[in-house]
Amino acid sequence: MLDRRDFIRLAAAAAWLARPRRLEARTDDMLTRPIPKSGEALPVIGLGTYQTFDVSPAQREPLVPVLRRFFELGGRVIDSSPMYGQSEAAVGDVLEKLGRPKVFVATKVWTTGKAEGEAQMAESTRRLGGKVDLMQIHNLVDWKTHLGTLRDMKAKGTIRYIGVTHYATSAFGEIEEIMKGGEIDFIQIPYSIVLRDAEKRILPAAAQHRVAVLVMRPFEKGDLFDRFKGKPLPAWATDLGCASWAQLFLKFIVGHPAVTAPIPATANPVHIEDNMAAGRGSLPTEEQRRKIAALV
Repeated sequence: MLDRRDFIRLAAAAAWLARPRRLEARTDDMLTRPIPKSGEALPVIGLGTYQTFDVSPAQREPLVPVLRRFFELGGRVIDSSPMYGQSEAAVGDVLEKLGRPKVFVATKVWTTGKAEGEAQMAESTRRLGGKVDLMQIHNLVDWKTHLGTLRDMKAKGTIRYIGVTHYATSAFGEIEEIMKGGEIDFIQIPYSIVLRDAEKRILPAAAQHRVAVLVMRPFEKGDLFDRFKGKPLPAWATDLGCASWAQLFLKFIVGHPAVTAPIPATANPVHIEDNMAAGRGSLPTEEQRRKIAALV
């Protein structure tokens, strides 16, 4: 069994050999989950852009094969934010170079005040090529003001979905109250094999209120790989089609029925190969998820 670093060494040579097989509802070869309030199917593995896409125009060419491979493997969901420096502009530039493939673009508003929010969202939309599917209120900043603006934008067709995000589990109670209002379509929260607070209330509440869930920090900013460095995968991981720890960590998350997609951030095409493989094959049962959780 391979850890992520060993997998990276081997995958560079093997990555382009075989296309993944389809096994259930999917976009291309990727398993999908429906957005509860619309039924639109989204691939179960997305792509974050925090830090990894924050590069100048002169440094963006290496991102082209990253996104190309992401789309080839059935990916669609790309998440960004004006908080992420030049990431929005980088995404927009690469999508233009790729001929604007079928993509689900998510970004955020991260400021206070109605006018300021409207201006920021207009600029984000311009950077991203003129189309945003999901607009989220970043870390609940001035959410009561922005929620009204987002309702108007959705009614006009400027955006298709509304969401809220927060990086801290302490915000889960407030997010739950917002979900009860019935106006949002998505939440974005932290959840991983070692950070399971979301299982207590927020994921059940999302299922109850028919809200899609994007998961940030599925690898705990890489700390999970340090924690499991040198440890072999359990033999039963092959039953889930997992060839790396990254795939097992992601399968654990996607195995929760309330989760729509984790969005690991990377600008490495080999990591794309590794991560996207978690969206193929069977998903863990609840008993298998307990076995994965028992590893920590």
